[in-house]
Amino acid sequence: MIGTIAFAVSGVIAAKEKEMDLFGAIVLGCTTAVGGGMVRDLILGKTPPLMFTQPVYTEVAFGTSILSFYLEKKHGKISAENLTTLLYIADSVGLGIFAVVGSLAAFDAGYEKNLFLCTFVGTLTGIGGGLLRDMLSAELPLIMRKRVYGLAAVFGALTFSLLMEWHYEEDVAMFSGCCATALIRFLAIYYHWNLPSFKDK
Repeated sequence: MIGTIAFAVSGVIAAKEKEMDLFGAIVLGCTTAVGGGMVRDLILGKTPPLMFTQPVYTEVAFGTSILSFYLEKKHGKISAENLTTLLYIADSVGLGIFAVVGSLAAFDAGYEKNLFLCTFVGTLTGIGGGLLRDMLSAELPLIMRKRVYGLAAVFGALTFSLLMEWHYEEDVAMFSGCCATALIRFLAIYYHWNLPSFKDK
């Protein structure tokens, strides 16, 4: 649930940057919060996806999006730089949680012996919502341009999957995977780490 809230907030922040209306903020908030999980369920053959069979996550994302929109309109006088920082923080928290939850879903679906699939599904769950958010807001997806976004999700999902394979307690594996993802993201943001790109000289 924490990840759902964090991702919904990041979607609303992205909507503010694009000066969208309430509907746009709700669309981006909900898409960011539940989009990755929807893709995960489709890959694992769970239809209809969890967002429809257990709509509490969608409802929380919907409510969070509306609340965030009006709080920002009433009290938010945040500079562009601080807004970007808030987006990164909310995104990092959500990314860590969803990368682990996605891998756990693959384990629960009976793919515990397929390390690649568990890591892939976890990574896609983590980055899927943000990817859809950026596409809807006409931005080059964050995972393709800066702050080792996708790599952090891979590392977190892989950490969780390996610890589960090595028979660590589920709670320990989940906490470690979340922390691994968030730590890499926070360090990348603070130290301005980026992967090599065509923009580099």
